[in-house]
Amino acid sequence: MADVDGAYDCVAKTPMGDQKGVFTVISSGDRFNGTFAGMMGSLDVVDGKVEGAKLTWKMEMTMPMPMTLECEADVAGDAITGTMQLGAFGASAFSGTRRA
Repeated sequence: MADVDGAYDCVAKTPMGDQKGVFTVISSGDRFNGTFAGMMGSLDVVDGKVEGAKLTWKMEMTMPMPMTLECEADVAGDAITGTMQLGAFGASAFSGTRRA
């Protein structure tokens, strides 16, 4: 199983401009918990799944409008890349680097 745990400094390319945040991953077998903390506050990981180096999860956003973000990412070494589905706003790509 890949080592996916850690805190990643991320930048998401969104319709509202670049959103910086810290994505924290704490895995337990084929599941994980964590948060994405950024300019919009902190969002909790919901239904986090780990398949090898691939992560899938959801986050419930309330501000600036309620929506469920559906997310997936791949971890390679200390790099993470993925996408967030932003409801009617389409997909937003993000990438980041694990903190040492």
